Amino acid sequence: MPPFEIDEALIRRLAALLEETGLGEIEYAEGERRIRVTGRGATANLPAPASTPAAPSRPETSEEAPEDPDKQAEGAVAAPMVGTVYLSPEPGAPPFVQAGDTVDEGDTLVLIEAMKTFNPVRSPRAGRVVRVLVSDAAPVEYGEALIILE
Repeated sequence: MPPFEIDEALIRRLAALLEETGLGEIEYAEGERRIRVTGRGATANLPAPASTPAAPSRPETSEEAPEDPDKQAEGAVAAPMVGTVYLSPEPGAPPFVQAGDTVDEGDTLVLIEAMKTFNPVRSPRAGRVVRVLVSDAAPVEYGEALIILE
C-alpha cells in the first residue's frame, strides 16, 4: 500500500468533534486507511500494513504526571481500570485524601467510574499521601499513576 498524505484539516475537524461531543475517541475509515483521534492529546494512530507491526502510540500525560512517563514513580498507586476518576464520594463532599494525609492499608483513595459502576481504589499499604496526580472527573487509563504514597 503506498503511503498517503495526512489530511491535517480532517484531523483538526475530528479533534473538534471529539471535544464538542465529549467522546473519548473517534475513528474515521476510508477503505483500509484509518485515522483515530483520542482525547487528552488528540493522537492520530495510523496503522501500518498488515505485514508490518504498528508502532505503539503513546498517550500524552497530564502536566501533573511524573516527568518520565516510562517510569512509574516510586510509591505510585496505579489505576486498576480505565474510567473516570473521582476524588470525593459525591459532588461537594471533601476529597477522600489530600497531599499530606496519612492513610491506612485498605483506605479508599479515589473512586473510578467504569460502566456506570463506582469502584473504590484502596490504599495498598499504610503511608502518607505525597501527591495527588489526577484531577476530579478526569479520564484515566489502566496503569496510570493516580496518587504517590510515601
